[in-house]
Amino acid sequence: MAAETELLYMDDSYATEFTATVVNVTDDGAVVLDQTLFYPTGGGQPNDTGTIEFGGQQLAVTNVRKRGPVVEHTLEGEITPTVGDEVRGAVDWERRHKLMRSHTALHVLCGVIFREYGASVTGANIQPAKSRMDFELEDLNDERVAHIEQRVNEEIAAGRPVSWRTLPREEAFEIPDLIRTKINLLPPQISEVRVVEIEGLDLQADGGTHVRNTSEIGSIKVVGTRSKGRSNKRIEIEVLDS
Repeated sequence: MAAETELLYMDDSYATEFTATVVNVTDDGAVVLDQTLFYPTGGGQPNDTGTIEFGGQQLAVTNVRKRGPVVEHTLEGEITPTVGDEVRGAVDWERRHKLMRSHTALHVLCGVIFREYGASVTGANIQPAKSRMDFELEDLNDERVAHIEQRVNEEIAAGRPVSWRTLPREEAFEIPDLIRTKINLLPPQISEVRVVEIEGLDLQADGGTHVRNTSEIGSIKVVGTRSKGRSNKRIEIEVLDS
C-alpha cells in the first residue's frame, strides 16, 4: 500500500496549484500522489475538480476519494501517469471558492442555531449553489426561519475571523460541544482532530475547506425547509454574492 497522502488543503484552502509525485496507480486507474490539494468527497462536502498535467498531457480530475491513508484521483481519459512521475495539479478555483463560502455559511448557520436553540446537527450536504443542514428541531415555522436567516446574515456581515488548527484528540475533546453532530462521526483511531473556529460564534471538529472571514461569504438566503421527522428539520440555503 502507498504511503499516506499529505493533505495540503488542510493547511491552506486558498492554494490551487501544486506539484507531486505519483506513488501508486490503482487497478481501476486512479492515481495516488504523495501530496494533494484536491479535497476528496467526505463530511458532506463534494470533491474538488481540476486538472493534473504530466508529460505534456493535461487531464481533467473527475473524482477524488480517500481510502484509508491515501487519496485517489480519477482522471478523464485512458492515459495515466506511472509511479515515479512528477505531476502538476491545478484545482478549479471557482468551484473550490463557492464550496468554501457554502461550507463556512453552514458553520455560521450551525453556530446560530446551536446558540439560540441548542440543536444538534443530524445531517448536511454542501454544494456550490444550494446547500442544506438538518437539525434536531421540532419547530421550524416561518417566523423562526426568518429569524434564523436574519441572525445568520448579521453574523456574516460582522466579519468574524475563521481559522483552523489540528489538536491532539485528548486536547480537542476537552473543548465543550466540539462535536455538533447528533452522532460522533470521528473514528476512535484518529489521534489528531482538526478544528475550525468562527471567532466568537462556532468551534467544532471539521476537515473541510473554509474562507478566512465570514464577510467573504456574501450573504445567505433560506430557500427551503422540510420536516424529516418530528424532531428533525432541514434548512436549505443559497449563498449570494452580496
